[in-house]
Amino acid sequence: MTSISLRGVTKAFEDGTIAVDDLDLDISDGEFLVLVGPSGCGKTTSLRMVAGLEDPTAGEIVIGDRVVNDVPSRSRDIAMVFQNYALYPHMSVADNLAFGLRMQGVDKSARRRRAAEVAGILGISELLGRRPKQLSGGQRQRVAMGRAIAREAGAFLMDEPLSNLDAQLRVQMRAEIARIQKQLGITTLYVTHDQVEAMTMADRVAVMNRGLLQQVAGPAEIYRRPVNLFVAGFIGSPPMNLFVATVDDIDGSGADLRVGFGSLRLSLTDRLGLRDRLGATVVVGIRAEDMEDAAFDRDAPTDRRLRVTVELVEQLGSDVLVHATTDATAARGGPITEAATDGAGAPLIARCNARSAIARGDTAELTVDTDRIHLFDPQSGATIC
Repeated sequence: MTSISLRGVTKAFEDGTIAVDDLDLDISDGEFLVLVGPSGCGKTTSLRMVAGLEDPTAGEIVIGDRVVNDVPSRSRDIAMVFQNYALYPHMSVADNLAFGLRMQGVDKSARRRRAAEVAGILGISELLGRRPKQLSGGQRQRVAMGRAIAREAGAFLMDEPLSNLDAQLRVQMRAEIARIQKQLGITTLYVTHDQVEAMTMADRVAVMNRGLLQQVAGPAEIYRRPVNLFVAGFIGSPPMNLFVATVDDIDGSGADLRVGFGSLRLSLTDRLGLRDRLGATVVVGIRAEDMEDAAFDRDAPTDRRLRVTVELVEQLGSDVLVHATTDATAARGGPITEAATDGAGAPLIARCNARSAIARGDTAELTVDTDRIHLFDPQSGATIC
């Protein structure tokens, strides 16, 4: 049974930079947790502290039932998979797979059996006699994973392991890593800046920004119920559209949000946080898939429509991405104090029906599923309701 816990972990560098700030995070035995965030958010530093490659300034790191702050990396019962594979070029695949066992003093015949067993799990048995320079990027990554598997460590730590692969191979390897982790049931901490990797692979996702943990939840929860503006804008492809709005009117059945020169009508069901915000500024978040070409929803009332100017249409086959501008004001960084309607042309991306006739240069109408709108406090960034 191997779990990993970070308790109040902080990392401050000598120049005063705080890379990780009071991080509390628990990874259960057998769980696949993905730590995600933009470059410089502290995710790799967090993983390196778990690995013993960086010392925390404060807090405790617990692996299994041991506090490991003063335990050297080699004694922490973890195996790492690196971005650059870190294979020994002069060794065969078999010898690379068995290297960790060799360092542990395992006899040669047992090492060979284990290397062959791991190669079978990864589907690389035919590569055992080759050297790394004779392998493709995906094959090298499988060998790097195999070396970690062969050690039978209590936990895997993976640092951006797919970033050197092309797009198609990344998709293939995402599924492969997730499959193997489930098959082996090994506790895994996986670090990436790619939120698609996080959403498709993880049991739970931990989102970081500027050294601070923002939210920890399952992928669906993170996507559907982001706790703040940062998570809302970071998670999702394309990202959530964010606009400044004013709560214009509230009555017994709903509320009107003024967005640019138009308005959107919201039901007050499950939105009690709006009742005391009449006249206040809020930030409205709309996912691309929660909008549609109005030609496919002709009965939608005017208070569920946005007028846009189409800048680009991407044909994806299954649907189209409509890149447009609106007369709303984009919500970008810093406290937002007022809802200007100056026709600034806030960008917007909508995912529409593949049969849509919308074209570049059109002035078009999009309908909005207002039941799925997200609302945020413009000062704190926290979700309102």
